[in-house]
Amino acid sequence: MPRRGSGEVTNKDEDFGEWYNETVDKANLCDKRYPIKGMNVWTPYGWKIMTTIDSFIRRDMEATGHGEVCFPLMIPETEFKKEKEHIKGFDEEVYWVTHAGLNPLDVRLVARPTSETAMYPMFSLWVRSHQDLPLKIFQIVNTFRYETKMTRAFMRVREIHFFESHTCHADKEDAERQIKQDVEIMGSVAKDLCLPHSLLVRTDWDKFPGAVYTVGIDTVMPNGKTLQIGSIHYYGTNFSEPYNITYEQESGEHTFVHQTTYGMSERLLGAIIGIHADDKGLVLPPRIAPTEAVIIPIFKKDNEDAVMAAVMAAADVLTKAGVRTHVDDRDARPGSKYFDWEIKGVPIRLEIGQRDIDNGMVTYVRRDTGEKGTISAGDLADGVKLVMKMISQSMYEKAAVERKKFIQEMDSMDVDSIPDGKIISLGWCGNPECGHRFEDKYDMKILGTVYRPDEWKGRCIVCGKEGKHAYAARTL
Repeated sequence: MPRRGSGEVTNKDEDFGEWYNETVDKANLCDKRYPIKGMNVWTPYGWKIMTTIDSFIRRDMEATGHGEVCFPLMIPETEFKKEKEHIKGFDEEVYWVTHAGLNPLDVRLVARPTSETAMYPMFSLWVRSHQDLPLKIFQIVNTFRYETKMTRAFMRVREIHFFESHTCHADKEDAERQIKQDVEIMGSVAKDLCLPHSLLVRTDWDKFPGAVYTVGIDTVMPNGKTLQIGSIHYYGTNFSEPYNITYEQESGEHTFVHQTTYGMSERLLGAIIGIHADDKGLVLPPRIAPTEAVIIPIFKKDNEDAVMAAVMAAADVLTKAGVRTHVDDRDARPGSKYFDWEIKGVPIRLEIGQRDIDNGMVTYVRRDTGEKGTISAGDLADGVKLVMKMISQSMYEKAAVERKKFIQEMDSMDVDSIPDGKIISLGWCGNPECGHRFEDKYDMKILGTVYRPDEWKGRCIVCGKEGKHAYAARTL
């Protein structure tokens, strides 16, 4: 592997995995040299991007009536084991704390893999009557899972930066209204991140442990494999019954609440890198870029003062207009500066030299396309904002077009094999036996059936009975 910052990057199309690792290192998003595998150190640049993503999540959570909380990291084994399917699903992944100093604990503690079993004993205290519903809370914390596969920054780690919302409702109908709202929130965040995605109801053998059903949120990497970037779950009363979360109806009868959860993680950042970055480095959506516009002064010894005065005036205009702006006044050649900011993925580069000043213009270069143009110095703020809006739209549309290229229709199992890099659109009756037959033959995973009904009509690819529209893929 090339040394950090060497400028050499594996070709994205030839070896996606190695290219991804090198791109993360070159952009200095995290440091993987911490002495616990899969527990990486966030660097200032990577953490700034991640916390900006968090701010979009907070924006939409608070706008929809969710309150932010922060629960303890440790969960007693007695609480963790109350929902049998849940503990079974996480049994091989959790970290156990068995001692306090030299003293064995009477009750083992688990470092949260997710927070159902931490929160729900408290929910049973918080929810008493119908007036307490709906209860809608969220938190952004770290979770811990022992990932047995090869770790990869942001995509497969053992300490996970994690968002999770938890809600309680009077009935199934209100809970499912919440799920629809979560889908809308996902769409809003995905637009900010320029991430096309699909919503698929997972198979029963792949749903979240303890859920009635799970809506998986998937995006597609450049190698044709899918990456789950989030999930939404309807629990019914599967957790409220063991944790005794009930409310008193107006009639006086006590009834178990219906619950939902919605989770996303730092995989969002991994998806952004995988989809948008190129062989030069990152390509960041403007909304999440720590620096939206970088200004490069172009001067000679005899005009340095005049150029720098114009540069600082431009930076002041942009900053006052709310554009995150940086002036690169390092003692280095412009070409070297271009290279450094391309690695960082800054959306727009502005160049100001004597010719630009004489013409009353500022030269811009888009990171996503390399397109070069000019903006009137008198309309600089509006011009830069317009270009960034165009960048966001172009990045989303390009990713959506690329995603569609991987999808292949399939209506029969007469095909002997399915090559790598294909996402299969198929009919499936929902019978687990048919699902497993397909998965075993082609070494692919049925991602699930479409959450939003579409116009597709067809039969199960295995048994020929009436089927629902489903997708299958190989996953990261």
